[in-house]
Amino acid sequence: MEAESEPYIRLATLRQLHQVVADLNTARSLADTLQTVADGVIAGLGYELSAVNLVRPDGDLVVAAVGGSAGAEALMAGRVGSRASWDRRLSMGDRWGDLRFIPHTEGWVLDDDDVPQWHTPGPAPRFADEWHPMDRLFAPLYAAGGSGGELIGVLSVDKPRNGRRPGAWGREALQMYAFHAAIAIGNARLRGNMQRALLRLEREQQALRASEESFRQAFEYAPSGMAIAEMGGDQHGHLLRTNDALCRLLGRPASAMRRYSFADLVHPEDIGTLLRTSHEGGRSELRLARRDGTYVWVSLRNSVVADAADGPRFLLTHVEDIEERKRHELALAHRASHDSLTGLPNSAELRTRLGSRLCAHPPQGGRAEFAEGLPGADALPGADGGAGPTLTVDGFPLGFDEFESFGSPPPPAAGGVPFDHHVHTFAPNEDDDVDDGHKGLAVLFCDLDGFKSINDRFGHHAGDAVLIEVARRLTNGVREGDTVARLGGDEFVVLADGLGRADAQDLAVRLRNAILPPIRVDGRAVRVGASFGIGWAGCGMSAEEVLHSADQRMYVEKRSRSKERRRAG
Repeated sequence: MEAESEPYIRLATLRQLHQVVADLNTARSLADTLQTVADGVIAGLGYELSAVNLVRPDGDLVVAAVGGSAGAEALMAGRVGSRASWDRRLSMGDRWGDLRFIPHTEGWVLDDDDVPQWHTPGPAPRFADEWHPMDRLFAPLYAAGGSGGELIGVLSVDKPRNGRRPGAWGREALQMYAFHAAIAIGNARLRGNMQRALLRLEREQQALRASEESFRQAFEYAPSGMAIAEMGGDQHGHLLRTNDALCRLLGRPASAMRRYSFADLVHPEDIGTLLRTSHEGGRSELRLARRDGTYVWVSLRNSVVADAADGPRFLLTHVEDIEERKRHELALAHRASHDSLTGLPNSAELRTRLGSRLCAHPPQGGRAEFAEGLPGADALPGADGGAGPTLTVDGFPLGFDEFESFGSPPPPAAGGVPFDHHVHTFAPNEDDDVDDGHKGLAVLFCDLDGFKSINDRFGHHAGDAVLIEVARRLTNGVREGDTVARLGGDEFVVLADGLGRADAQDLAVRLRNAILPPIRVDGRAVRVGASFGIGWAGCGMSAEEVLHSADQRMYVEKRSRSKERRRAG
């Protein structure tokens, strides 16, 4: 192989070398490629023993394949040599291009290190280029194919068949073979990585398909309503998908639901709640419209389905029917705030409603000075002549609703009163003989006359029937928005806002006359009368003070009326 006078042998070697290089690219896996590299040294380069040492992720080198000797394979395969020991080897001996040759005269220092090795003792060389059993020859394998790339392994060879150290031709052939072996190993690794990536991708896709199918079934067959809506863009909140339970709850087909958003279906009073819930991705209770025009109470729980790159994408909404619970809660709240016999607001609810109109610190100086405290405010007579002064700002009339809707209070004028966002309640003039035209919150305290005798003569059943009928007559005799409450026993209270003194007296007369007609109870007619005391609510008073004032006026009125005008049953 090395003799210049034997061209036929060199041609045969080239053919063998070409064949083993070609075989490098036919292996199916990394393990097959490594074994092909080791076997190719034996078949094409004329060595009796070879080993492929592969760099591990931690930097150490493991014997990945052994060729030419079953005994050497059993001893070395799978064993690891440290990177430091290998770096020491590659820095010693003679450099034959990229090859490293360590003669036995230098290599004896390596006999006891941790690199796996297979050597047999032998006699000293008889001539200069004779191979000694303790000689070592290494061919580094670089990722880029050349010495400038990353070291991926080392190909070690031993025992040339001709018994000589390789000459120029043998060195070149081994170096070229190492170059192609490194490329083949890199390609095998790449193929392995691609196969693992494809396998992982296929598993992920299978898992995704399974997850999507699980979600679809959970979505479609969930016992409670579910919906998917868009987030962002022109179609924000638009329903993309709804399940059967939600369609049944709202009485709408899925095709029709896709034309709506929850904002189209929510009760007008709950639109703010819906917007806050959609933004926060939280939970809320609100009413949604059914196809028949009625509303159903539901609990919404939103989950924002986010994309790491694009941000929120969809809104997954769980819709639970809470109509029965809400009806029960409202019934409990109604029972807590209303009289069980008459259905009227009870004493606690009366005090709550009255207290909501009062504050502890009214503007000093009364209604006129409060109006003067507003910049540009004037007091104008009412359009009907009997109404009190109308507050105006810069010439435009200003009602109480506008006071409450100001975004920020106007600065007080010199000597004026700061605007405090509260619509103050003022009592009319205390002079009973003069109606100053001011409107206020009238509190009519009603006590039934002759009710006790009905209870005593006909029993509590008859008394209850009388109270129910009186409550109905009082309710029918007031305006929508006024409050009729049962304070307890045979006492009732009416709250009527926007009345002057004459208006309140007229209302008391109308209500008294409405109570006077006979009431049929168990086939008999009974009569009760009523005494009314008129009090006035004003800021600076408590609810108890207002009720006490009206109660005292009722007793004054009761005592002042002659006995013949009181009617008993």
